[in-house]
Amino acid sequence: MSNNRVSRRQFLGYTLTGVGGFMAAGMLMPMVRFAVDPVLQEAGAGDFIMTDQRADEITEEPVRVDFSFEQVDAWYTSEVTNSAWVYRDGDTLVALSPVCKHLGCTVNWAGDEEHPNQFFCPCHAGRYEKNGQNVAGTPPLGPLDEYAVEVRDGIVAIGPVRDNTLV
Repeated sequence: MSNNRVSRRQFLGYTLTGVGGFMAAGMLMPMVRFAVDPVLQEAGAGDFIMTDQRADEITEEPVRVDFSFEQVDAWYTSEVTNSAWVYRDGDTLVALSPVCKHLGCTVNWAGDEEHPNQFFCPCHAGRYEKNGQNVAGTPPLGPLDEYAVEVRDGIVAIGPVRDNTLV
């Protein structure tokens, strides 16, 4: 037997320090995982989604193009349907988000008889120019968002949403 005996006070100190360390690690590990996990995830925002719209059918008149994709939220997977207003500006394709910047309603091309060459939001009479710029004096506070767009095998592919680069 060893001559270095541990007193009750030392034993309780060692025990409480060990238990406290385990409790601190148990609280800190989820926080560290929460902070580090987004860095370790694969980036999927750069993926393009194929639509049914042929690129050679797109004219200078905006046309509504619907597309669907699978969205995973934790353990729940759902099919999300979205749309974009796509038109040709010279040799390039432009895809604008149909979501109004005022309250999130859906805008329509030529939805107002008084302004046939503009996007119109029926919720509060918001208007946008063809390039997505909001018309001064109407409720929207900013331009429509823009989608990245590509042509793959003659079909329009819609990419991630970004700030409008046309205005």
